[in-house]
Amino acid sequence: MSKRRLVILSVVLEGRSQAEVARQFLVSEATVSRWVSRYRADGEAAFEPRSRRPANSPNRITKDTIGLIIDLRRTLSSQGLDAGPATIGWHLEYHHQTVVSTTTIRRHLLAAGLIKPNPRKRPKSSLTRFQADLPNECWQTDMTHIQLATSSEVLTWLDDHSRYALSITVHTRVNVNSVVTTFDKTVETYGLPASVLSDNAMYYTARFARGGRSGPNQFEQHLAALNVDQKHSKPNRPTTCGRVERFQQTLKQWLHARPPAATSNELQALLDQFRHIYNHHRPHRSIGTTPTTKYGLLPKATPTTPTADLRIRNDKVDRHGKVTLRYQGKLHHIGIGRRHAHTPVIMLINDRHIKIIATTTGETLRDLHLDPTRNYQPQNTTNPTP
Repeated sequence: MSKRRLVILSVVLEGRSQAEVARQFLVSEATVSRWVSRYRADGEAAFEPRSRRPANSPNRITKDTIGLIIDLRRTLSSQGLDAGPATIGWHLEYHHQTVVSTTTIRRHLLAAGLIKPNPRKRPKSSLTRFQADLPNECWQTDMTHIQLATSSEVLTWLDDHSRYALSITVHTRVNVNSVVTTFDKTVETYGLPASVLSDNAMYYTARFARGGRSGPNQFEQHLAALNVDQKHSKPNRPTTCGRVERFQQTLKQWLHARPPAATSNELQALLDQFRHIYNHHRPHRSIGTTPTTKYGLLPKATPTTPTADLRIRNDKVDRHGKVTLRYQGKLHHIGIGRRHAHTPVIMLINDRHIKIIATTTGETLRDLHLDPTRNYQPQNTTNPTP
C-alpha cells in the first residue's frame, strides 16, 4: 500500500490529527492537508500521483511558428544551405519578426524527426580558434576541384575576420598567373589586405621547390612589393586554413543541391549566385550575422595598420542599458539605452575615443570621448575631446 493511501486513510477513517500523521510518515503537514483535501474532492483518484504539468504555458510557441520552423528546415536543406537551429532562428527573427531560442527550435526539430542527437560530437570548447581582429587583416585563399565534363578548378579569396567571400572564380587550371590576376582584381574592389594565408601549393609559394633552393615565385614577389605579409600553413596541417576549407565544403553542398553545370560559364554563374546568397542572405554560424554586415562593422586593415593603437572588445549591453569600461584602473559605465538591453556589441577603443557598434546590425550605438572625471557617461552628452 502506498504512503499516500496510508496517510489519507489514517486521517479520514481513523480520525487521527494531520500533525500526528505527518510525524509518523515523515511528511509535512501541508502535504497531508493537500492529499486529504484532494481525496474529499476527487475520491479514489487522490490515491494516484497527479501530473505536475502546468495548466497553461504562456511562453509556448504557437502551432504556426512550429510549422514555420519545419518549413524553414526543409526549404533550406533542399537548397543546400545550412538548416541548423541557429540559422533557422536567424531567419525567424530577421525575416518573420519572431524570436525563438535555438533550444526550442532544436526540440521541435527532434520531435518532428528532422534531426538526430549527436552526443559524441566534439564540443566547441575543445577547439583552439583564432580570428583576425579587423576586416582585410588576413585573406585566406585556396583551390578546389569541381567536376564538369572535365575537371575544373575553383579559386577562392575569403576574408578571415568576417568570412566574407571576396572572390570565387572558375579556371581550367589554377596557376600563379591566375592567383596574381584574381588577387589584383579583388584588391581593386576591397583594397589591399594586411596579410594573405594559404597552403603550400606551387602557385602560392616556391619555398619547397627544388628542395627549398628555388627563389620566390611571381605571387611571392608581388606581395612583397605591395608590403603584404604572406603566411602559410604547415605541411599536412589543413586546419590552419580551416575557414576557406569549410567555405568550400559549404559551396559544394550548395552546388550538389542543383542541376550540375555543363560549361565553365554556367559554373561561374552558379558561383556568382552562391557568393551573393552566402554574403548577404544567410547568417554565418560563428559570427551570428551575415558576412556583409560583419565586413562593414569595423575599419579595414591595411599593410601599414598600427593595430597596437586600436583595442577591440566584444561585450553585451546589460539589462540597465549600460556597458562598462576600465580606463586607467577606474571602472566607467557608458549609457546605451534600455531598449538595447542584452544587445551584443563591439567596442572600438583608441585611448579615450570609444565607438560602440551593434554586432548583428552594424548600427553605431555610441561614439564618444570618455570623460575620466565621471563614473557614468550619460547619453546625449557631448563629452570633451582630448
